[in-house]
Amino acid sequence: MTAGEIEEWLATGQSRSVGFKRDGASESVGHASGRRIVDLLGKKVAELSDDDYAHMRKVVGYVHRHLAQRPENIYTSRWRYSLMNWGHDPAKE
Repeated sequence: MTAGEIEEWLATGQSRSVGFKRDGASESVGHASGRRIVDLLGKKVAELSDDDYAHMRKVVGYVHRHLAQRPENIYTSRWRYSLMNWGHDPAKE
């Protein structure tokens, strides 16, 4: 997904309806990750920090693990919505 697509997705109610929320948090971990991904996509390679690269590895790991759990109906599933929060739309494959 592009940064613009992710931003548009994160503004939806479906995006905010999925994901794990830490104790007392109003935003899911995946939703916060999506906002960070948008920020990372706006940076130049020279501007990326070690923490940025660590987050990118975390995103890749999450996406790979969750793709293995593919449900029958991907289009309106919480599974797809969660992956989209992390910047990957499995319907585009």
